Amino acid sequence: MFGLGIGELLVILVVVLLLFGSSKLPQLGQGLGEGIKSFRKAFRDGSTDGKDEKKGDGPPPAPGK
Repeated sequence: MFGLGIGELLVILVVVLLLFGSSKLPQLGQGLGEGIKSFRKAFRDGSTDGKDEKKGDGPPPAPGK
């Protein structure tokens, strides 16, 4: 898992606990979970930049033609 061992994970957990406190950890976990869920949904649904792929990005047609 990303080359991290048990010792490194424990150190990271302790640092996060010291920085945010035990009362904020559930909120952080919930926010992280929702972010991952929305990322997966956007990735699964395709591009979310608002451009319509059928129209194309070329110049508009000349007037009168």
